[in-house]
Amino acid sequence: MKTRPDWNDLAYFSAVARTGGLSRASNDLGVSQATLSRRMKVFEATLGRRLFLHGADGYALTADGRALAERTRSMEDTARQIVKWRDEADGPVCVRISAGAWTALDLAERLAEYWSPTESWLPEFMYCDLDLDIARREVDIGIRNRRPEQPWVARQQIGFVDYAVYAAHEGVEGWIGPSWDTAVTPSIRWVQECHGNQIVTKANSPHLASALARAGIGRVVLPMFIGERVVGLKRLSDPIEELRSEQWLVSHHDTRNERPIRAALNAIGEYLTKRS
Repeated sequence: MKTRPDWNDLAYFSAVARTGGLSRASNDLGVSQATLSRRMKVFEATLGRRLFLHGADGYALTADGRALAERTRSMEDTARQIVKWRDEADGPVCVRISAGAWTALDLAERLAEYWSPTESWLPEFMYCDLDLDIARREVDIGIRNRRPEQPWVARQQIGFVDYAVYAAHEGVEGWIGPSWDTAVTPSIRWVQECHGNQIVTKANSPHLASALARAGIGRVVLPMFIGERVVGLKRLSDPIEELRSEQWLVSHHDTRNERPIRAALNAIGEYLTKRS
């Protein structure tokens, strides 16, 4: 008689499969990389199937690994719902919200305009210039700059974002560019393509670039909802037409009507619509 797979090993495997390696999975799970590595080797031996291809690209999945990952994904979803159910009985439910750097900053700075501690949900902000995976519940709500196409994503367009050039004063001629490890957003690409030969310094975060601009080092491109209120910066251009972007509020179809997530969607959507 075959031994049933251990629930913990299934959870460990699912985390490694989702993150693509031991480092992030160990952080998510709160166990050491050595423990994870050992457990995965034993798990493969117990199943009698090879789940990972170990190499420079991390823990890539084999065909059997991908098949098992599809099955354990529903386990992670169920576990997340159980945690929410448990937390809801104890107080506000944490709702994870991802957005780009400036939208996340805006939502954090203006939190009191759309949320109070008496709400049924507790905001958890996650800044990321890459789209975190709503399908795997890495986040509950996302603010995106383009229409999502995935069939499981519920979407609502809530307006547009305009961008312009800002600097400490009109006499500033140089530009602040991105360092090599910066996520290439449309505004960064615009600076590189239009003013690449005028870059005088670089930064790997938009907040650092804004600070350099306030110091008079160079010009930056900022969303106008931020640039218009940054003390020490002056707008030097009209809105840049080619950088105008849509703004979408997204969530998962299966969770969008859960009471805390629906409350957060309504509050954030109303705030961002007014801001636009």
